[in-house]
Amino acid sequence: MTLPLVGRRILVTRAAHQAGKLSDGLRALGAEAVEVPVLEIRPPEDFAALDVALRGLDGYDWVIFTSANTVRALVQRASAIGVELSVPPEARIAAVGEATAEAVRRAGLPVAFVPKNYVAESLIEGLSGEWAGKRVLLARAAVARDVIPEALRAAGAAVDVVDAYRNVLPDEAPLRLRGALARGIDAATFTSSSSVTHLAEAAAQAEIAFPLGGVAAVSIGPVTSGTLREFGWEPAVEADPHDISGLIAAVVGLLAR
Repeated sequence: MTLPLVGRRILVTRAAHQAGKLSDGLRALGAEAVEVPVLEIRPPEDFAALDVALRGLDGYDWVIFTSANTVRALVQRASAIGVELSVPPEARIAAVGEATAEAVRRAGLPVAFVPKNYVAESLIEGLSGEWAGKRVLLARAAVARDVIPEALRAAGAAVDVVDAYRNVLPDEAPLRLRGALARGIDAATFTSSSSVTHLAEAAAQAEIAFPLGGVAAVSIGPVTSGTLREFGWEPAVEADPHDISGLIAAVVGLLAR
């Protein structure tokens, strides 16, 4: 039986250390997964706020993780400064997405809540009555969107936001993008708003028009879709559910032969 994506070239923009699941899934369906990582995880400019938070975890009612990268960053930094990454029994942990929740569990921490949809806004809605008077730690990527802290404060929570890591554009991304487009691309996959903004930056540095002409954009969810539209690139399809499996299914639905 012919695989549905045979002959299709799909751009994968995830960070190199995270591309495997998406790329392998596409290859299993016959596609050529063209990896052009536009995100590279680096330490924050300053660890001071993160270190204070890690040493004071027992003072929080909620700790929120929005990505597996955040979990990894906290585990590494806690180890570096000799702090046990733990929360008191009365505190609760929320994780956006099952991949994030699994990373939290691997770190030895319990997960109290995972929102129904894998977007940050669903976290606020799912716990709408939980926040008043609570102290919340949100560790995230530097310069991340402000949806969660703004909504939590509006609901009455005291929120500490700390930078756990930075997403930067890899130096080689513009050249790799130019090479990928030289052979043609059928669709580009996007797993976050950062993947959109960083691909746009790579295109600008490579003097390539953005949005990419003749390339279908496949978005993991509504927040990413919104960012694509800000750049004038209407998503050809949006994953449902908003995870990697849903993204692969969306590509198949769009491009299956």
